[in-house]
Amino acid sequence: MKAMILAAGKGERLRPLTLHTPKPLVQAGGVALIEHQLLALRDAGFSELVINHAWLGQQIEDYLGDGARFGVAIRYSAEGEPLETGGGIYRALPLLGEAPFVIANGDIWTDFGYSRLHRALADGDLAHLVLVANPGHNVRGDFHLAEGRVGDYLEGQPSFTYSGIAVLHPALFAACSAGAFKLAPLLREAMVAGRVSGELHEGRWVDVGTHERLAEVERLLAVR
Repeated sequence: MKAMILAAGKGERLRPLTLHTPKPLVQAGGVALIEHQLLALRDAGFSELVINHAWLGQQIEDYLGDGARFGVAIRYSAEGEPLETGGGIYRALPLLGEAPFVIANGDIWTDFGYSRLHRALADGDLAHLVLVANPGHNVRGDFHLAEGRVGDYLEGQPSFTYSGIAVLHPALFAACSAGAFKLAPLLREAMVAGRVSGELHEGRWVDVGTHERLAEVERLLAVR
């Protein structure tokens, strides 16, 4: 199974760090955020990676190269302009192939065990989402999880936040065309059809979108 690290974000809330450095190359504990993800995926048995990029993306290619020094093979999907999550994945589909694949945001830090995703997508499903408890910056949550199935947010029902980690089937994008579009509407359509499973990760997870959250990761790494 291949994995895709999403690395095309601009990281405006992390300025000035991201004025001259792409967000995935911002360091936490002396290691680039994207490298934390790459190593976790490698250690979980994912040796073929696809990485998309846009803002200052050549720096990502220069830093990671073909992946050989990390023990993986990397192919890149360069975007002239950011295509949103859905559009970026759609553009990379020729590199990902016809089998289900893992996606992981390049700007999160987590102790999630990626090896559990190798067989997470059941026959007939289009997506398997990893959810987490709602952080302070997303207290409403995104989706409902019950008995391993994921549905859209339901008022009054327990909700969780999408972690930025998932297994997707290429068929999820069957009706799409090139251009910028979001992933969430595709997931919600698949939820209505009952074709999205999920799990709750109760370990550590930080969406490194601000200086405060970057400092949080630094503290977590310091006590590991």
